[in-house]
Amino acid sequence: MAVNARARLLSTAESLFYAHGIHAVGVERILSESGVGRASFYRHFAGKEALVTAVLEGRDQRWRAWLSERVAAHGGHPLTVFDALAERFAAQDYRGCVAINTMTEISDRASPAREMAALHKRRVIELVEQLMRDADIPEPAERARQFALLMDGAIVTALREGTPDAALRARGIAETLLAARPDASGGDGDA
Repeated sequence: MAVNARARLLSTAESLFYAHGIHAVGVERILSESGVGRASFYRHFAGKEALVTAVLEGRDQRWRAWLSERVAAHGGHPLTVFDALAERFAAQDYRGCVAINTMTEISDRASPAREMAALHKRRVIELVEQLMRDADIPEPAERARQFALLMDGAIVTALREGTPDAALRARGIAETLLAARPDASGGDGDA
């Protein structure tokens, strides 16, 4: 039953935080909607921030697994991360990226919850970097960071616009980046 209480707390908190924001949802609401008592809550979590951190950790694992599965379904090329994002942006419940939302709500960089959100973003970059390596794309680490910038921009733009079009525009920019020669920035000075 204790595991069930923990799972209910995590599930309820994740839904509420995603729909309303971390600061807008108090522990009392989570307890009420999950049906878990206060004593049980504190057996599982030291406080709200520990719950937020656990929610983010679970979300990170599920989201990266989802992204990997969707990228594979679209053919596995790094550009298909944008096809996967377009699918997510089209969902009725789309409210942005949980990690980005967390970082905008929690300004303390030393906060465990904010650190978990930042770790999620690093892990996504690592996933994209591996896609670059698998596709034999030059400068995979730099290209992955560029894609992450485009992905984050598309995430925020899709939230603002309410359409999946931002993913398609970001994909077009990413195609241009991949088509450019790695030394196109003027690195060697030869003419």
